[in-house]
Parts: sequence; structure tokens; C-alpha cells
Amino acid sequence: MHSNEHTSKQFDAELEAIRTSVLEMGELVKSQISDAINSLASNNMALMARVSDDDHRVNAMEVRIDEVCTQVIACRQPTANDLRFVMTVIKTITDLERIGDEAEKIARMAKMLSLNQGLSIPRYNEIKRASKIALDMLCKSLDAFARLDVILAAQVVRQDDQVDERFHAIVRKIIMFMMENPHNISAALEVLFVAKAIERIGDHAQNMAEYVIYMVKGRDVRHITVDEIEHEVQRQNSDNSFLPP
Repeated sequence: MHSNEHTSKQFDAELEAIRTSVLEMGELVKSQISDAINSLASNNMALMARVSDDDHRVNAMEVRIDEVCTQVIACRQPTANDLRFVMTVIKTITDLERIGDEAEKIARMAKMLSLNQGLSIPRYNEIKRASKIALDMLCKSLDAFARLDVILAAQVVRQDDQVDERFHAIVRKIIMFMMENPHNISAALEVLFVAKAIERIGDHAQNMAEYVIYMVKGRDVRHITVDEIEHEVQRQNSDNSFLPP
């Protein structure tokens, strides 16, 4: 896993298995988001149901990976890079599970809109654009985790502003729509909940990217500005103390 080979080959194998499990969980969550957004636009009940079913799988994966990490801490007593890796995994799977919850929420809102024939409401193009950015952030965060790429992680943090801007634009347009169409307020609010879920997905993806920077650099960047994060990444870019396998 790291530049300094462990005495125990079994420990290396355990860490690699954890890394693989996180990426598998990430792939499932990515599918949840895609299915949820597609179900919103297509009125596909089967996709909505699949998102809900996959949420149970995501929850189970989080519990399983967390248990493995707990065992590693108890039995291996990891230090330095290894400890940061395990702590990053524990935090990352929590955010992945919450992203899955947001995807399930989108699918639930899609079902309600479908039953209420609310799919004629505008703003779906904006929803799709926002979801595309949020999904891209998640993909990059997982890629940064897999490759220990702090530069890519910093890009994700910067990208969160784009999702926020889309969300606020959708909010303004939905408010205008409700004022012009008061009989559709209920359905419009459901669309607003979808937009908020997408904005939260972006937030969780940003968290994951910040964990990668912590894992590689040993610096907690959760409460500093984007400019400071980018400076931190560039300043220590020559530090290769934590190399991918």
C-alpha cells in the first residue's frame, strides 16, 4: 500500500482489500445517483425501486467495511500513514452512505412526482446539469482516493462552488414557478427537495476529497478556504511519503 513495505504481507493485503471495498461501494453509489436522476426524467418505476434496493446494499457495505477497519485498528495498531488511511476510509464510507441516502431521496421524490403527474414541471434541465457536476465530483473523489491524487482532490473542492451556484439558481426559478403556478406548489417543492439532495451530494463528495488530502499530506483542510487548500497541495506536491501501490 505504501512506499515502506510492511513486515507483514498479510497487513498489506488487508489494507488493499479495504481500499478495494471502498471503491466497490463507491461504484454502487454512483449507480444509485445515475438511476435516481434517470428515473426522475423517465418516470421509470423500476429504476426508482432499484435505487431503494441498492440503498440497503450500500448500508450493509458501510457496516462491513467499518467492522474491518475496527479490527485493523484493534489488531494491527496502525500508525502514521496507515492510521490516516484507515481513518480516511471510515470517514469516506460514512459520506458514501449519506450520498446513497440522498440518491434514495431523489428516487422517492421522483415517485411522488410521477404519481402526482408532476413531471411537466420545468427545471429538469437544470437538475440534470447540477447532478452531472455532483456525480463528476464523486467520480473524481473516488479516483483521487484510488490514486492518492491530491491535485485532483483539490479540483473537487473547487468544483463544489459550481453545484452551489446551480442549486441557488434552481431555487430562484422554482420560487418564481410557484408564484406563477400556486396550484403546483406541492410538486414544485418536491423538485426543490431533489435539488437540495444534489447539493448535499456535492458536499459529501467535497468531504471525501478533503479526506484524501488529509490522508496524503497529514493536514486537515476541512475548515480552510479553497485557495489555501490549493496552496497546501502545491506547496507539498514534491512530498512522496505516501505512494499508491
